[in-house]
Amino acid sequence: MDRRPRPAEADPTPDFSEWVAASGPSLLGFAHMVTGSGHDAADAVQDALVAVCPRWHRLREPTPGGRTIGADAYARRVIVNRTVSWWRKFTRREYLVDAVELPPADRPDRAEGDPSGPVSDAVVARQLLGTLPTKQRAAVVLRFYDDLPFAEIAEILHCTESTARSYVHRALAALRGRLGELPEPPHPVSPSDEVTR
Repeated sequence: MDRRPRPAEADPTPDFSEWVAASGPSLLGFAHMVTGSGHDAADAVQDALVAVCPRWHRLREPTPGGRTIGADAYARRVIVNRTVSWWRKFTRREYLVDAVELPPADRPDRAEGDPSGPVSDAVVARQLLGTLPTKQRAAVVLRFYDDLPFAEIAEILHCTESTARSYVHRALAALRGRLGELPEPPHPVSPSDEVTR
């Protein structure tokens, strides 16, 4: 009989550091869209990683009901909850966007090197997204950026699926209204329209 010890089976679950390396960029992108600030996003992700670390093995195992929120979803929940807490505590001190990252509304972003160029669609989208309440903003990002079903959005936002749908529905209605209020971009001038001197 072969009594040599068998090599331990490889754990198919990535360790915490591997998960951080794989999921960190998407968590940072999510946090940036939810907080509207690169600095706050980095802080929120750091808090999320600190929250996930001691729960790492538990987050990888199914609950008695057979469901598990998972490390990615739990981290997103921490990011949303932290952002909600910030807004409640520092309502008058928080900014929707970093001045360095997004220009003020009266000086919209222009194409690089062209001060008369058109406003970037991405900048307008982020500015509009920043006008939403935090949970609506998070629901929109989870639905259209992370492409998650409403059941998973509800799990992350710790609400019912119907509430998650309501967040997205209200957010889209508000965004459509605000988009309709934006001024029409100026039409480019063609050479034939220019006045020759």
